[in-house]
Amino acid sequence: MILEIFGFLSLSAMDILDILMVAAILYVLFRWIRGSSAMNIFIAIVILLIVRVIVGSLGMKLMTSLMDTLFDVGLLALIIIFQPEIRHFLMRLGGSSSWWRKVVGRLVDSRGSNVAEKAVEEIVEACRVMGEQKTGALIVIPGRDSLEYIIETGDRVDAMVSRRLILNLFFKNSPMHDGAMIIRGDRILAARCTLPITSRTDVPASFGMRHKAAIGISEESDATVVVVSEETGNISYVKDGRLRVIKDIYDLKLLLSPTLGKEEV
Repeated sequence: MILEIFGFLSLSAMDILDILMVAAILYVLFRWIRGSSAMNIFIAIVILLIVRVIVGSLGMKLMTSLMDTLFDVGLLALIIIFQPEIRHFLMRLGGSSSWWRKVVGRLVDSRGSNVAEKAVEEIVEACRVMGEQKTGALIVIPGRDSLEYIIETGDRVDAMVSRRLILNLFFKNSPMHDGAMIIRGDRILAARCTLPITSRTDVPASFGMRHKAAIGISEESDATVVVVSEETGNISYVKDGRLRVIKDIYDLKLLLSPTLGKEEV
């Protein structure tokens, strides 16, 4: 009797596929915004959708009409509320994290020249010195995703990577020490760039704005980020939204080598 009310007495293969697709979409959305401020709103929307299905199945015309009107009017509000999450999702969907981009990347990938390997050494040595001096630093290494919109927020440098230049740019009294430095290949493209801040609420309180910015850009793109803490001097490696504190400076060199040692396509 209950199955007849909800119309689930006879299920075709298409009905099962429909249910699985909706479940997959809800699961992806849940994972995407888990830990963010939009989580409670997402749960409320799911509850309202369940209520809409129930009242529609029971033939409650007034409630069904009220729920339909609520969803029609609320669509624009939802787009505004979830704007950061929607932008994040679309950028990740079209970015190199997509499986097809990874497959193509493997097909066209090639090793670059030794200049990039020397750049790794310069970056690692600069980070070691800044860590000892407790000089804050934020270095972004783009992958295949374009970070031109990030570069435009700072000052273009376009100079060869060198430890002295990195140290001078991040020196506390330097006018360009705030913000992020963008390095690609063997060149410093820009400095004093503004990065998006992650909306995650599970980031430890011991991490400052540099770390949250590093996580934010790594969530929106396939970039690799190196952070030097101004408070502790600790060096962190950030990739795909995951932060790893570097215990040994040689570990940082190993992590960066495959990143900078590839030619840009």
